[in-house]
Amino acid sequence: MLENMIDLSQVAVVKKMLDSAGRVVVMAHKNPDGDAAGSSLALCNYIMGLGKEVTVVLPNAFPDFLSWLPSAGSVLFYDVEADKATEKIAAADILFCLDFNVISRLGDMSVAVSASKATKVLVDHHLFPSNEFDVSFSHPEACSTSELVYRLITALSGDECVTHDIAQCIYTGMMTDTGAFTYASMRKDIYIIIAALLNKGFDKDKIYRKVFFNYTVSRMKLMGYAMYRKLKLYNKYNTALITLSHEELMRFFAVKGDTEGLVNQPLQIKGVRFSCFFREEQPGKINVSLRSVDDFPCNEVAAEFFNGGGHKNASGGELHCSMDEAVRLLQRAIQKFKSELTM
Repeated sequence: MLENMIDLSQVAVVKKMLDSAGRVVVMAHKNPDGDAAGSSLALCNYIMGLGKEVTVVLPNAFPDFLSWLPSAGSVLFYDVEADKATEKIAAADILFCLDFNVISRLGDMSVAVSASKATKVLVDHHLFPSNEFDVSFSHPEACSTSELVYRLITALSGDECVTHDIAQCIYTGMMTDTGAFTYASMRKDIYIIIAALLNKGFDKDKIYRKVFFNYTVSRMKLMGYAMYRKLKLYNKYNTALITLSHEELMRFFAVKGDTEGLVNQPLQIKGVRFSCFFREEQPGKINVSLRSVDDFPCNEVAAEFFNGGGHKNASGGELHCSMDEAVRLLQRAIQKFKSELTM
């Protein structure tokens, strides 16, 4: 039996809102990952089952290896159809805000969301949520937002309302946000939920292959290049760094999702506790991905040095500087946290 997590009095409030709502929008953060896409599409499919008009609006596209998710073809992307997306947001009675803790994480879409008079419902597992939301299901102890969406749906309508399609979306979100259950996945409730999801009849091994065995030859060559040519080890500090410039990404015809999971690879090296990946999306704009093992707080590093945040073992940020400057910043971070890295 699942331990109680979400507030049932808030569930009752959401149920009442859904009963009277005409239009609903579900959204997630910029550069959506498996949890953002999976949780959004799971909740969308549930609300469609209630007979409501519901639209998933995302700031930009998710990686192609998630395009098979049920109802993925109906998602509206703000960076492609801003006017239409803004109309949907403005007309909504409820905005479900999934997998982000502050509206600014929506990027350019945040202006339309902040201006909306709709009730904003947060469902998220990141630390330090803002007070921009009317109803908040904020639980950093959850392995993923998809776990929280499962809990919300079953609290609203029972497990029988979790369809085959909803189950696939939730499982995908939980799987991707835990590195296929290799981190942030020690709680027994996670596996109780997985067992309940598997009762819906989907093939979890097939989902794994769709997500992790679905890359191009160019992506495989890029990964090989990154590991062979671009991996740098700071052995004294149990830290690894991979950098890829904009020119290198273009050389390998990289598309969204091609570097997914790369930051995790150095953690397989004996002794490495902290792995960093700097990807230059555009000249002078660097996306920072951080991963760690055990108790090393990469979210603290992200917040102090990389304009970001996240979870203890999985965080990120963004820099507007040269790659050389970004590397120097990491070196400063390593010195600041050297006692935790070498313990």
